[in-house]
Amino acid sequence: MLLTEKENNIFTKLKVIVVQQLSVKQEEVHLGSNFASDFKADSLDMVELVMAIEEEFDIDISDNDVNEIETVNDAVTFINKAID
Repeated sequence: MLLTEKENNIFTKLKVIVVQQLSVKQEEVHLGSNFASDFKADSLDMVELVMAIEEEFDIDISDNDVNEIETVNDAVTFINKAID
């Protein structure tokens, strides 16, 4: 999957957040990575991850939107639309 320059910048920042919040290795974070199954993120992990994303990108993510974000790519797509 090819990313635009903007999406690539989002992915780069998001990768840092995921590594910090979920204690995974940077090389484990791919667009297809699933937060729950690949990183074993529970609901508390997701709340903390979402808060860090909201702060980094200055966006708001509703509870409904959080339920739609299952993979790193879902997060990149959501952030890209939210900061447009």
